[in-house]
Amino acid sequence: MPYTKRRRLVTTAVAVALGATALAACGSSDNSKTESGPVSLTYWTWTPGMDKVVDLWNKGPGKKDQITVTVKKQASGDTLVTKILTAHKAKKAPDLVQAEYQALPTLVSNDALADISKEVGDAKSKFADGVWQQTTLGTDAVYAVPQDIGPMMFYYRADLFKKYGLKVPTTWEQFAETARALKKKAPDKALTTFSANDSGLFAGLAQQAGAKWWTTSGDKWKVAIDDAATQKVAKFWGGLVKEGAIDNQAMYQPAWNKALDTGKEIAWVSAVWAPGTLTTAAPDTKGKWAMAPLPQWSETEHVTGSWGGSSTAVTTDSQHQAAAAKFAAWLNTDGDALNALAKEGGIYPASTSAQTSGAFSNPPAFFSNQADFYTKAAEIAKTTAPSAWGPNVNVAYATFNDAFGTAAKNKSDFAAALKTMQDATVADMKKQGFGVSQ
Repeated sequence: MPYTKRRRLVTTAVAVALGATALAACGSSDNSKTESGPVSLTYWTWTPGMDKVVDLWNKGPGKKDQITVTVKKQASGDTLVTKILTAHKAKKAPDLVQAEYQALPTLVSNDALADISKEVGDAKSKFADGVWQQTTLGTDAVYAVPQDIGPMMFYYRADLFKKYGLKVPTTWEQFAETARALKKKAPDKALTTFSANDSGLFAGLAQQAGAKWWTTSGDKWKVAIDDAATQKVAKFWGGLVKEGAIDNQAMYQPAWNKALDTGKEIAWVSAVWAPGTLTTAAPDTKGKWAMAPLPQWSETEHVTGSWGGSSTAVTTDSQHQAAAAKFAAWLNTDGDALNALAKEGGIYPASTSAQTSGAFSNPPAFFSNQADFYTKAAEIAKTTAPSAWGPNVNVAYATFNDAFGTAAKNKSDFAAALKTMQDATVADMKKQGFGVSQ
């Protein structure tokens, strides 16, 4: 992917106070409004080249249905969430918005997104269950149509693995053994790093382990960021950092780029968009990397986490929700639209049928040595675990950066950092007026 940073949730606090209503009671709207005559829709999105993709609609299906869509470019992350909530407060939100999956509960809790299940419900078969679930929030409603995803996988320097006689780990236990074996053979190198500057990576690893950080019961939320699954992940990575088996420096920094480019670090736990990052971070290593499924917690498991991705949602302020939903479904399920999104926007589509066709029939240029890159990626994507996001992901993520950042730097207790993350998230939700069960 050519633009990695937009896949990471910006962790500045959302300026607009979150609504205190329970998730189950929000997001309902009247989708029975009939459309007659020309309809003009506005779409807020950050995806590069989206105007060219929308042109296909305006000249094709949209023209036939007399539905015209206008793209309004926006920033991503919390900046856009804040803007949407501010506009919604004045009843002036656009018809359609691009929203990261982890932002959906915040928008739904503020009654900013319409339930479009009646219009797009039959699109469910186009997506992996774990991906579709992110737009339903575990309810019968559908608050968005999946657009792009970030299934996680394991990247490694094939040449250096061969040089040091290392096997590609299929379990996390083997991953730890591989890290230790490399340190013994080449003390100046590290298998990888634990980075505390990207909470999305940790969230995806916890998701793979079975974590469900936010769930609802009746009119209350349950926050379980320090559940057994996440504790297992935190203790695993904290143990490797403490013993010095892996590095503890932040990703996306010059030192990290150099470590990848020079072979000081020889692997990276990342997502499907990693080739784009490696292209700029480690340009001298082109053709030397390979991709494999994420290591598993047991040999019998086949599951991955998700790191990044977004959806197309219809707002409750839209006067043309049925028309907007029709466009959202077309954008993310039509073959021509998906090929254009891949070409113009550099996305990895959520639609399973698009993951091995069109723009994905050949491997990324950086991985030209792995002809089956996208075939393998599509198989991994099907195993995406369900997620469980809440209404204050920004607070949880910001606390992660602070608490785990300190723990990684000092090689101290990751479990204590996890408790800090849990406590801060619960305290913020109570402060915002949400009902929280213990």
